[in-house]
Amino acid sequence: MSEDLQHEGLEWRDDAIPVSKRFDDPYFSIANGLEETRHVFLGGNDLPRRFRPGFHIAELGFGTGLNMLATALCASQSGTEGPILFTSYEAFPLPTDDIARALTAFPEALAVAGPFLDAWAKGARQFDLGPLRVSVIEGDARQALPRWGGRADAWFLDGFSPAKNPELWSDDLMQAVRDHTGPGGTFATYTAAGHVRRALAAAGFTVERRPGFGRKRHMTAGWLDTPTADDRDN
Repeated sequence: MSEDLQHEGLEWRDDAIPVSKRFDDPYFSIANGLEETRHVFLGGNDLPRRFRPGFHIAELGFGTGLNMLATALCASQSGTEGPILFTSYEAFPLPTDDIARALTAFPEALAVAGPFLDAWAKGARQFDLGPLRVSVIEGDARQALPRWGGRADAWFLDGFSPAKNPELWSDDLMQAVRDHTGPGGTFATYTAAGHVRRALAAAGFTVERRPGFGRKRHMTAGWLDTPTADDRDN
């Protein structure tokens, strides 16, 4: 992976919130990113109620790892027996120092981040974090996801804003998300953009607009109703 791809550059808002220079968008909610993760991605996928050994979460947009850390906290606090599989796609992985600096805004998450930060600093992209078995796939999800051999029980769709990062919300990629979702699988995302909801519905999800977090009026979540023939064959 090229140096340009690895280090996209950050600006720091209020000396605490990392903002991507490439996409001119913050990595997490200005209000409270950890609580937004809990509301949108955990609540939107009905977690931790659905957790079981082998449950598989997949994510578009690893960022600072905040969603992963919130999931690890959720699984540990709920007494879930692992492993919970967590696969995330990230085209522009952040340096360890930037991730650690960003996580200082969330002491609860930072308190369990040590094994993640140690592994990340060593270049490891597969590691365990409490009950989570994590795999971060570096590169463009538009090429990497269709080649993935796994299927997710829950999706965290957490790319930058669709207006600023449309590549991560394309019709083809939303179809790939559906194609790599197991029977009865779900998704959740902070965005309520109409074209994203339509793409997910066209791919085969039942899609709902739900109350968002903080100042965001709406978010989107959905599920697969009935296994397809392809689902039954796998």
